[in-house]
Amino acid sequence: MMNNLPSTVTIVPVPFDRGATRRGASQGPNAIFGAGLKRKLDALGISYQVDELAGFPEHKDGTHHPLLKHLQEVITINEHLAAHVSALAESGVFPLVLGGDHSIAIGTLAGLTRHYRSLGVIWIDAHSDLNTPDTTPSGNIHGMSLAVSLGRGDARLTSIGGAKSTINPEHVVLIGARSLDQGERDFIRREGITCFTMQDIDRMGMFRVMKEAIRIASTGTDGVHLSFDIDSVDPKIAPGTGTPVQGGLSYREAHLAMEMLSESGILTSAEFVENNPLLDRGQTTSRLLVGLIGSMLGESIL
Repeated sequence: MMNNLPSTVTIVPVPFDRGATRRGASQGPNAIFGAGLKRKLDALGISYQVDELAGFPEHKDGTHHPLLKHLQEVITINEHLAAHVSALAESGVFPLVLGGDHSIAIGTLAGLTRHYRSLGVIWIDAHSDLNTPDTTPSGNIHGMSLAVSLGRGDARLTSIGGAKSTINPEHVVLIGARSLDQGERDFIRREGITCFTMQDIDRMGMFRVMKEAIRIASTGTDGVHLSFDIDSVDPKIAPGTGTPVQGGLSYREAHLAMEMLSESGILTSAEFVENNPLLDRGQTTSRLLVGLIGSMLGESIL
């Protein structure tokens, strides 16, 4: 499968952070706009519109779910997001979702799988987000989002969007992992998910890793989604995130990944998550994200 990257995008800000422990990622979308996203898109000649979620939920979950924290709030926002993303995909536009914590990927992917027969996923993250209520050490749903999107976990989450997942684990590629729980390691091995850890990137180099990731995610699929967690980047470069892990992607490795995805033309949607301006140094992380989005959409050095 080969598509050209879009000349127009529809930006969907999702100011939600109840899937995580630390508050602040709900301010991530506004921080990305404030760091110059619209100016970047204008400079690249990319047309865009910003679609706010209709009826953004005000519900506050008063029920205690120790293994599924803020469950009802996560369900509510992701049902809204799934419907919205599904309508965008159906209309043929490129959805660019801005989080928010990584639990919003549940809604993004649920919406996309209504439209695509077989969806490839490139998941760039320090974590794999493959926990379930049986394996989670924290109960935070942002650490379960990919597992849910593969149909594993609590039925109240896996039924979001009303569509059975069309994501084959063999079409999922994890990149940049360096903090995996034992249950996640078992999941990766059992389901045959390709996982390029930071050790693999050190040994192979980012160019080889991305070439292989692009091949795996695009072979036999009719759409490819990028889910980019800013904690994939080393916290010395991207301090504004609630779950930092030392030893992450360098500035150039992150940009190379985006540049290669742009050149491949395979992406049909993308999301960028876990930007927390309350933990940032100035606008360091938000500005980095603006640059990475620009690289994904075709900006080049020369």
